[in-house]
Amino acid sequence: MNVSKNIKKALLLITAVILLSLIVACGGTAVETIKEVVVTQEVVKEVVVTQEVVKEVVVTKEVEVPAERTDIRIMMAIPINAEVVMEDLLDRFESENPDINVILDVVPYPTILEILPLQLETGEGPDIAKVSNIAGLYEYYLDMRPYLSDPAYWEENMGLTMEHMNPDGGNRISGFYTDVTVTGAFINRTLFEQAGVPVPSDTSDQVTWEEWAEAVVKVRDATGVDFAMAIDRSGHRISTLLISQGAKIFDEDGNVVLDDEGMRRGLQLMLDWHADGTMPLDVWAGGDSYREATNDFINGNLVFMESGVWNVGPFTDKIGDAFDWEVVPNPCGAVTCTGMPGGSVMAAMKATKHPEEVARVMEFLAAEENYHEWAARALYIPQHNGIMAKGVDYATELPQALRAFQVFGEESTHLDPLAYQLQNHLYGYVIMNAIRDRLTQAIVGELTLDEAIARMQADVDGALAAAK
Repeated sequence: MNVSKNIKKALLLITAVILLSLIVACGGTAVETIKEVVVTQEVVKEVVVTQEVVKEVVVTKEVEVPAERTDIRIMMAIPINAEVVMEDLLDRFESENPDINVILDVVPYPTILEILPLQLETGEGPDIAKVSNIAGLYEYYLDMRPYLSDPAYWEENMGLTMEHMNPDGGNRISGFYTDVTVTGAFINRTLFEQAGVPVPSDTSDQVTWEEWAEAVVKVRDATGVDFAMAIDRSGHRISTLLISQGAKIFDEDGNVVLDDEGMRRGLQLMLDWHADGTMPLDVWAGGDSYREATNDFINGNLVFMESGVWNVGPFTDKIGDAFDWEVVPNPCGAVTCTGMPGGSVMAAMKATKHPEEVARVMEFLAAEENYHEWAARALYIPQHNGIMAKGVDYATELPQALRAFQVFGEESTHLDPLAYQLQNHLYGYVIMNAIRDRLTQAIVGELTLDEAIARMQADVDGALAAAK
């Protein structure tokens, strides 16, 4: 298997030549023997030559090598702990399928969000990709049904995946969830203890956003760390705050309407927190694409971060028990307490020139034993009825990680219906990205709140009109 990060690594061809000198006695005469072994891609030749030519032996062995290997390219944005697991699985696949060469391209997440859709639109891109805009990219998915050895396996175990990958009501089998996600809040409990500030969720399971903001500012000021609170620069993550404050997003007829009291309340909180320093400016004003605050949290320089379950693996790997990190329930707004559902699917792309080989790779990765290994070692929540019935034996004993999965599991049971509606909407990412981008302009002072909301609405209306 080849692994590249943005640029494909060149194939390394190794030719080994071993020279071994032996002194042997032959009829009392010292004879120097040179044994030369030449290894080529197709033929192994062994030649024995003596200084006093006694005999020349030529032995030829044919090595079975596929006449041609098919390249299958997979594009994924995954942390290093998950990348190692995927490499192991793909190496195992190649050993069982020597006619297929799998190239793993590990890319930054913005590449998946912004570059991949452009590639797919032009008929280019990878054969397989891990995508989070599940409904929005459905027209580019390959229906693997004609190439699968057992379509019933997918129907029985991954029906929810099929539903989400067929927003048009189709029955295609195009992939499987690599991870089912839900948003949630991470705190640095060690900093709370050092500051002598009580953790609000220790005494209440319904802590408001404002109460968390007040508490984490006290912790920041008492400990001297740089940052109190952060929310990933993501339309998906900010929707947690907006829906909790009562943003409706859709009217009774299903039309997108972004200007309402709840939306304004949530957006105003973001403006206020950036203006008074509760939130670091560089997360939301530091660029024009997706950005997390994970590095600040990993470095112990951030008290509270609204992110999601996908960070359990990286935090287990990079923080471990260096400090006591913890997942707490999503904060509450004026209307509800909710996170956002989500996840990514490994999707086969219909533009591939090798659909049969793609299906073989996907069947291997989706096989119950391999799928369980992926979830357990990469620390992800799978979507597979058989695995979930048996449970996932996660490959960690770190208390913070095990507790995190418990809290995220509880959070997934009481998500607001609007969160599901937005996440699974065909143009959900269009809506969320418009909110994200115009909010950034309001945070840096380019737009007023009124102007930002008007621009959000215009962006969405224009995109929907263009799609008709």
